[in-house]
Amino acid sequence: MTGSSYSSSQSSTQSTTGPAEGNDLSSLQAARSAISALARTGVRDVVLAPGSRSAPLAYALAEAQAQGRVHVHVRIDERVAGFTALGLARGGGRPAAVVTTSGTAVGELLPAVMEAHHAGIPLVVLSADRPAELHGTGANQTTVQDGIFGRFPAVAADIEAGMDPAGPIAAAFAKLDGSTPAGPVHINLQFRDPLIPTGADALGAAGEPAFDALPPGGAEETPGALAELGGIHRTVVIAGDGAGETAAIFARRAGLPLLAEPSSNARFGPNAITAYRLLLADLGPEIERVVIFGRPTLSRPVSALLARPDVKKVLYVPRPVNWFTPGKRPETIVADLASLLAFAGRGAPGWLETWQRASDAAGTAIRNLLDAEAGLSGLHVAGLVWENSDANLVLGSSNTIRDVDLVASGNWHPLDVYANRGLAGIDGTISTASGIALSNGIPTRLLLGDLTFLHDAGGLLLGDGETEPDLQLVVLNDAGGGIFTTLEHGELGEREEYRDVVERFFGTPHRADLAALAAGYGVRHQAAGTAEELEAALQAPVQGRSVIEVKVERSGLRALHRRVQAAVHSAVG
Repeated sequence: MTGSSYSSSQSSTQSTTGPAEGNDLSSLQAARSAISALARTGVRDVVLAPGSRSAPLAYALAEAQAQGRVHVHVRIDERVAGFTALGLARGGGRPAAVVTTSGTAVGELLPAVMEAHHAGIPLVVLSADRPAELHGTGANQTTVQDGIFGRFPAVAADIEAGMDPAGPIAAAFAKLDGSTPAGPVHINLQFRDPLIPTGADALGAAGEPAFDALPPGGAEETPGALAELGGIHRTVVIAGDGAGETAAIFARRAGLPLLAEPSSNARFGPNAITAYRLLLADLGPEIERVVIFGRPTLSRPVSALLARPDVKKVLYVPRPVNWFTPGKRPETIVADLASLLAFAGRGAPGWLETWQRASDAAGTAIRNLLDAEAGLSGLHVAGLVWENSDANLVLGSSNTIRDVDLVASGNWHPLDVYANRGLAGIDGTISTASGIALSNGIPTRLLLGDLTFLHDAGGLLLGDGETEPDLQLVVLNDAGGGIFTTLEHGELGEREEYRDVVERFFGTPHRADLAALAAGYGVRHQAAGTAEELEAALQAPVQGRSVIEVKVERSGLRALHRRVQAAVHSAVG
């Protein structure tokens, strides 16, 4: 067998192409080898979007599933397939793969690949391709797929028809040794006819042993008694997306306020501060130092704090990441917790207690205000969903995660909280949540807005015989894009000359019937018009797929947030 070589492209992505001379594997044999090679890297779940050129991979997957080596999920929409695989990888904590045919099918995966790159998710793309002799000839469904995802894959391999892909795949994954950021992998496999099993390539029988269990992952470093705290400072700990519980332990150890986003999975314990983004207006000027875990993305007050030149800042990065370019951020990068503790110091006398009193006052003020409101709002729904979720919780982008960020208390935390914050798009949210639910069989609840729901409605389609996730979708339906109401566009929209423009181009109003849409996909639907109805629905077990629709008004959203801000300021002042 002729070996293959890897060479660096202009980006950090590594690619390989091997010559076909001396290789005479059939397409099915090559596909079998590819699936076996992926399984050895830890891939257990594969999402297949059917097609013709990818048929060898489909037959190889059918064989592998019959032998108990992989679990295959079939989705007809490639974008849905990509985000489902992303969710499987995110929820399972191990690589998951997606398989597509050639042509535009591969391009449909770009949003999921981009999210995987920026979030550091091990998404593996297996794209089927025409053989080299058909490239550039005008052959049907043939384009340049090698490098189609640009710099986003951590590694990539382009494997010619007839070549054994096992070596190039192993070589590609060997480069993911922890010295480079985690992220997606692109394996482009060229196949010649025949694309179906022949007499010499009949599918194998079931019953071969399943793959060995995955090796245990490395343990996160925890603060413990790693170092003496360095001095007394007015320091706060910010926990962004993916920070993990280490951030909460660190804040507790150092006696510091913890400003934790919902998807940090650190928003628990007595140091977690409710409504912190509103409290920054009153307490922010006193902050001297900031310790950052994860990637904060949700609020402008936090961004403003991190941009202040008078505040000393460190960012904890224990392993390479893709979401920033070295030298582009103002913080000092720290890789060990001992140095982090030395920088943070211990909170000044009364510093934590001041934040805790303000947090309690803010939480009470928000609850009292919402209790006095005539109808439900996104803030009502966010609070009820958080308090009634004891398994997995997935939060859609836009307003929903920010509503949770404003009202969620540190006295309660779901099992795990997920959100696509790599690029914070609304695309693929239902599919991602489906993958998370399927990855470990844990009932999963998804809170999302109506536009996010409509954008990925195809994620509700489930073919006959496919495993149904235990997934409940709570849809906050304000008939449009509510987040723009709370931004500067909403202020313009209050002026007569801009009202229609802002409503049409940013509010994007619609009259979609979500109940009919859910029924068309065979998904249960119920409406909740009051807090009592919503709480009752949330307390029922999450079994199979269902939609809870909560209709709210968008027109008063900006005024509501003004009242909340004023109530918190008054309570704290």
